Amino acid sequence: MAEVMGRDAEQAAQACSDTGQGCGAADRASSQAGQPPRLAERTHDFLKALASPTRQQIMLLFAHGAELSVNEVAERVGIGQSTASQQLALLRRGGIVTSRRQGKVVLYRGDKERTAQALADLQNYLKFCC
Repeated sequence: MAEVMGRDAEQAAQACSDTGQGCGAADRASSQAGQPPRLAERTHDFLKALASPTRQQIMLLFAHGAELSVNEVAERVGIGQSTASQQLALLRRGGIVTSRRQGKVVLYRGDKERTAQALADLQNYLKFCC
């Protein structure tokens, strides 16, 4: 079932990209008109970010508002710095984490607002199909 849902989500996101039309809120309106909703590209990126067990482990580091550097993430998860940097980039693209620069260090923290938006879009999509 997860494989089918993943394919459906990927097809919906691709259709959104192919049409060049807006996704998300506009598609919620179309689903109310009887047309299937489409996942926003940002929601598609969110789902990609959730797909890796390593990224899931990294996500948990940001519980309770924690703010960490790439080095701290790498050390706590037991991965190399370049791998941590790549994983954090995917999490940031997926809207799960945000970053800010403090001097020479980039600090990452959870992005609750964008995560909530992606979850709302996903929930709307799943209400239609399931």
